[in-house]
Amino acid sequence: MTPRLRIGTRGSPLALIQAEAVGAALMRAHAGLEVDYCVVRTSGDRIQDRPLADVGGKGLFTKEIEQALFDSQIDLAVHSMKDVETFLPDGLAIAAMLRREDPRDVLLSAGGELLDALPQGARVGTSSIRRQAQVLHRRPDLRVVPFRGNVQTRLRKLEAGEADATLLAAAGLKRLARLDLATQMLEADMILPAAGQGAIGIEARTSDTATLALLEAIDHRETRICVSAERAMLAALDGSCRTPIGALAELDASGRTMRLRGLVARPDGSELHRREGSAAAGDAVAMAADLGAELRSLMAADFFS
Repeated sequence: MTPRLRIGTRGSPLALIQAEAVGAALMRAHAGLEVDYCVVRTSGDRIQDRPLADVGGKGLFTKEIEQALFDSQIDLAVHSMKDVETFLPDGLAIAAMLRREDPRDVLLSAGGELLDALPQGARVGTSSIRRQAQVLHRRPDLRVVPFRGNVQTRLRKLEAGEADATLLAAAGLKRLARLDLATQMLEADMILPAAGQGAIGIEARTSDTATLALLEAIDHRETRICVSAERAMLAALDGSCRTPIGALAELDASGRTMRLRGLVARPDGSELHRREGSAAAGDAVAMAADLGAELRSLMAADFFS
């Protein structure tokens, strides 16, 4: 019998492109394998009128898909790793990650200005408190206005004049073949990306050994090392969806040494701390946990409550 896998995904154009990338990688790795795509509508897709921090955080983009995994309605789930909660439910694991796309953020401005050249008091549309905190730390004169929705929705809002500029992930625009819309690529020393940004993760049941074996063939080592370190830093910070946190891990050309940059901030940008560390790839997770603990120690005791 021809093996067949049911791939669970959100229904946005970007989510479907990411799911199809996973399906294509699996079919290249395993001759004769067939896949079906199962769209799962999540709470994050349904709730568009409030910031994520007010309605449950980034887990709103994964919980219904994870339930479909538990119910054996699908065999694996495809996520943007930046949307995956730091701690997974018992019985589920990120079994593989594809090669990471560009992790940086980009600025799209209606008037073509760079971030530092936006007019005084310009409106920047974002519902990411990480982006909000870093933008306001750099430009406290700017006004941040809520911007929810998939990439296409946010582009329409920008075009309609609901904001003067917005920030998006370069990876998403590139996968949608819309990177040409970017006004400015924001380097990590300007706006540090979210942990896992640009990486596609594949979640499966830990008991499903057959699917786990198939996924081993498409797991990208360097991406897993870097994203695992970023998530270890998050775990040490124990930050919530109300905590602006940035993280970016990068391996050197040899693939043996990793550099990790991290930050934590107040949502209004009034306080922001950056730290970085390096370690051998095999020690990256331990170093990342230490870096997270150091960042946590810099904030007031009640900051993470």
